[in-house]
Amino acid sequence: QVQLVESGGGLVQPGGSLRLSCVMSGISISIYPMGWYRQAPGKRRELVATIFIYGNTNYIDSVKARFTISRDSASNMLYLQMNSLKPEDTAVYYCNTVPGGQEWGQGTQVTVSS
Repeated sequence: QVQLVESGGGLVQPGGSLRLSCVMSGISISIYPMGWYRQAPGKRRELVATIFIYGNTNYIDSVKARFTISRDSASNMLYLQMNSLKPEDTAVYYCNTVPGGQEWGQGTQVTVSS
């Protein structure tokens, strides 16, 4: 059974930074493309960052040069470093395979507000 637990969210002022973490069990992050998704109120969940099997990454345009996805295969953890945060980054953030699997974690709330 796949379990995903996200953490690291919080309330931050515009321009601030956060680092999200995701611990996974029941799946090896080394053999699947992995991603960070987010869902803002009233909007559909979207994939914002992907790390592929060989370590190459991809980002949606709105987070390029601000967000960095990384992984630690030894501990089976996924990370998202978020810098220069904007109010429009406010959302619940989730980790999962790409494309997303059937199981999802609870997510971690990121709120960017002054």
